[in-house]
Amino acid sequence: MALHFITALLTVMFLVFVGRARSQTRVFDVRQFGAVNGGKIDSSDALLSAWRQACSLGGMNVIRVPRGTFLLSPTILAGPCRGSMELRINGILRASAALSSLDVDYWIVLQRIDDLNITGDGVLDGQGHSAWKYNDCFWNPKCKTLPTTLRLQDVNNTLLHDIASVNSKSAHLSIFACQNVSLERVKLTAPGDSPNTDGIRVGMSSYVFIRDSVIGTGDDCIAMNHGSVKIIITNVTCGPGHGISIGSLGGSPDENPVRLVWVGNCSFVGTTNGLRIKTKATSYRSLVSGITFADIHVENVTNPIIIDQQYCPSHTCDPKAVSLVAIHYVKYKNITGTSSSQVAVNLQCSPAAPCLNVTLQDIDLSYHGDTTSSCSNVFGSSSGIQHPPPCVNNRS
Repeated sequence: MALHFITALLTVMFLVFVGRARSQTRVFDVRQFGAVNGGKIDSSDALLSAWRQACSLGGMNVIRVPRGTFLLSPTILAGPCRGSMELRINGILRASAALSSLDVDYWIVLQRIDDLNITGDGVLDGQGHSAWKYNDCFWNPKCKTLPTTLRLQDVNNTLLHDIASVNSKSAHLSIFACQNVSLERVKLTAPGDSPNTDGIRVGMSSYVFIRDSVIGTGDDCIAMNHGSVKIIITNVTCGPGHGISIGSLGGSPDENPVRLVWVGNCSFVGTTNGLRIKTKATSYRSLVSGITFADIHVENVTNPIIIDQQYCPSHTCDPKAVSLVAIHYVKYKNITGTSSSQVAVNLQCSPAAPCLNVTLQDIDLSYHGDTTSSCSNVFGSSSGIQHPPPCVNNRS
């Protein structure tokens, strides 16, 4: 099953992106539209003007941000466009540090576009240091969401590669309601204590491929929220951060399932979590199914393998509440390395919706002493090396 959808995804990506090279190409340099190097004068109108002109034309159209530093206020680059679009960033795009930049929950948005390429060796500088002190979400459930650096919304057949994002005010990259998106060789960084600076958030999207990237943040390196289907993550280095997570789920009615996720050949260094599935309690009904974590190495990770169906970051939830999110067919294969806590495998599933068909194969996690497992309401099987000893109930 997993190999089949990986092969299908790679085939789709190859056909989409190779076809672009045959199109006529025009280049629109933002300086020709009034962008000013130096990072002092707002260049958002120049970028928007270049985008609108390019978007109105057929063929392949490139909007180029050259070497230099360009100040950019919150900007929406919208389609549909007549041709294929490329945003080529070779310089630094710098967000505003002014309080007015916090009035919206985005910095750069690309939306309603088919055939999009985001490339270059440039940097998106979110200026997060100016905003993190205003994040009070840990104790305020009605907190204001700070701006996401780059949001892809309703875009299809998209390749993003070799871009760096630093010091996002909130998440670095959000992928929502998209299909056929490939992220390659991206570098996303923020201090380990920066609040809610997720690396990549995925939701309501399918055929998403993330590979060969380095992510170190103050929150999840990658978070797959409801409606994430057919996601492949490979050769990603995560740390610092909260690991690669599915969820949190169950907080809203009618959430779409998370299905067919493959996380392989990844490493985690000094993170609070490694491979995590998290659902809220009390929760609405939802489903997680067909998840594979394979060939993973962890180094000094607090919770290398964790399912938490009592996820409550505000610590104000009812401890007697239960999650109604079902978790089925989850496989952990060849997970090795070191835990910074004794409980290296922590699978706490809901009594109202027990985890079914959970497979542990070749788990080898060490601590200063012997590692242990802790399980509740987990049914499945184990095989091969098991260090710590497994605690799943051997039935499905």
